[in-house]
Amino acid sequence: MESVAQRSIAPARTAKEHLPKREGRILVVDDEANAREALAELLREEGYEVETASDGRKALMLLERFDADVVLTDLKMPEIDGLELINRAREIHPNLTFVVMTAFGSIDTAVEAIKRGAENYLTKPLDLSAVTALVERALEKSLLVREAARLREQVGSRLSVPGIIGDHPSMQRVLKTVEQVANSRATVLVSGETGTGKELIAAAIHHLSNRRDKPFVRLNCAALAESLLESELFGHERGAFTGAQMRREGRFKQADGGTLFLDEISEIPLSTQVKLLRFLQERAFERVGGNETLSVDVRVIAATNRDLKKAMEAKAFREDLYYRLDVVRIDLPPLRARPSDIPMLAHHFLRKYARENGREIVGFTDEAIRALLSYSWPGNVRELENAIERAVVLSNEERLGVEAFERTNSLAHAGDLSALIPGISLKEIERIAIEKTLAATNGSRAKTAEILGISRRTLQYRLKEWREAEGKAVDDDER
Repeated sequence: MESVAQRSIAPARTAKEHLPKREGRILVVDDEANAREALAELLREEGYEVETASDGRKALMLLERFDADVVLTDLKMPEIDGLELINRAREIHPNLTFVVMTAFGSIDTAVEAIKRGAENYLTKPLDLSAVTALVERALEKSLLVREAARLREQVGSRLSVPGIIGDHPSMQRVLKTVEQVANSRATVLVSGETGTGKELIAAAIHHLSNRRDKPFVRLNCAALAESLLESELFGHERGAFTGAQMRREGRFKQADGGTLFLDEISEIPLSTQVKLLRFLQERAFERVGGNETLSVDVRVIAATNRDLKKAMEAKAFREDLYYRLDVVRIDLPPLRARPSDIPMLAHHFLRKYARENGREIVGFTDEAIRALLSYSWPGNVRELENAIERAVVLSNEERLGVEAFERTNSLAHAGDLSALIPGISLKEIERIAIEKTLAATNGSRAKTAEILGISRRTLQYRLKEWREAEGKAVDDDER
């Protein structure tokens, strides 16, 4: 099989501008000029940007101006050998990926290089197919490491709340409110669709508050019958009702000093709403069947996936209770309204479930990421998490592809995926983004412009342009 050492340097191509450009910068370090230049030419023909150095010292100097992703270095070199080069370069460039080259008889040295952080090794004479395959894998790892570092830096520059992942402007506003309200006594009402993470927001507020060392008590108001909910909240005395054989403390007493999270608050019956309102006004209550007035120090955070104002209009929810709960309002955006957070969330869940299931899955294919971005996620973050957990369990691949999600049926109806195939124009992508965001915001141009990071004037111009092109009437506010 042809090796780099046996291969003559190919003549320059007559149309280098047509060479496929591949992402990746490679530094080749070897004191043998012929081998060094042959390897560099091979990698350039693959489309990579390549620099060369004849020894370790020159390589270190070159790295000051050449931001390499991968260093291919010989081990046996004068002055600074490959092992020392790895040690010194790593001190300055911790994210560099190294592949070492060595003669067959020096495998022990190559193993030592791997212990010091090299990604892999190649034996001389070099096999062309082995070189390109190994370089591709090394570049892939290098780019992943750099992207992870970039994301850490980006996330570090934004607001961060434990347990909450969200870099989109809409989530950053939520996190800012969480931090601002955490240490207050104010009641908080968290609204959002099912699966958006309302309980996580409540837990984050508690964790950041001065109540963090006290209980965080949860209660799903829709999970209990009306006859049991009041007892669950306030407790009951022995004999208060059939089956009440002993006194029981309710959730308010259990949460004394801490936080009580009432999920699906809209499901509380009107009779219990009266007692909840009294507690919010006076911080006092009585157990069911009892006369003793109890006082506790409890902060209430309520959550709903329904429109409480509509419930008020239907006389199903008390207006005075609504305003007692709605002291601070946090509206959680649906996942479809913050698509830029999907890759970050997807990787988080992938790491979590790969670790729990003992799977060595390192990421997603590009097609899978496009599919995840194109799907509307009606079940929001919860649906995304479930889809990735199932895909991890069912997949035997190193990277999750579209087929892994097709098995979960989560993306079976992601019809917009065909609109994201290679070759689509930027104008078409822009239109898809605008139309999907308008749909997600129920036609709100102000919210759409804010989410997409464009001015409302630009949005109106685009809508006017498309309507005119289709021969449709133009609204007055688009003129």
